[in-house]
Amino acid sequence: MNTLNASAVQWVRRVQLMRCAALLSVAVVGSLGLMACSDNKPAFKGVDITGADYAKTLNLVDQHGQVRNLKDFSGKVVVIFFGYTQCPDVCPTSLQELAEVKRLLGADGEKLQGVFVTVDPERDTAELLKAYMLSFEPTFLALRPTPEQLPLIAKEFKIYFKRVEGKTPTSYTMDHSAGSYSFDTQGRVRLFNRYGMGPAALAEDLKTLLK
Repeated sequence: MNTLNASAVQWVRRVQLMRCAALLSVAVVGSLGLMACSDNKPAFKGVDITGADYAKTLNLVDQHGQVRNLKDFSGKVVVIFFGYTQCPDVCPTSLQELAEVKRLLGADGEKLQGVFVTVDPERDTAELLKAYMLSFEPTFLALRPTPEQLPLIAKEFKIYFKRVEGKTPTSYTMDHSAGSYSFDTQGRVRLFNRYGMGPAALAEDLKTLLK
């Protein structure tokens, strides 16, 4: 009887050990699966805002008089920046860097659409915007909202702008947000790019979006 009991105890212990080993195996496999999933997530240089419920609508007239929306750029990555032509530093620097990004992308540069939205439609006429874009990159588009559209598009893209009066009625400046937004080839906002992140980092992010 004692021998039978000892055998039964050993059998129970053996089953318990097998169950523990099985549970451990499942846990290890599960953790590896989670690691694999996390490894597949792109590591962006910009701020990943995938799934954001803003920056979805763009319906403004460009420097050529054509109404533009995000669907027009299907198949391309899009970088949208807000500024004005008389901006002394942030705007020209950002546009120069975006032109450099296009060069860094090589053949894929054709799949980049730069979009500049003026926050100063009063002074930024269509003709002035044409000349401004040509000085940086001829393929870039400049959008000019009406005074009524400007606060609406600013709210949609969560950007800041404010007129700062100068010594004369026409010498005012515009304070405005300095970052830009990147959209994937399906027109979905994916990244917020901080001002000054540099063309190499932005080009790397856009290459990831193009994959």
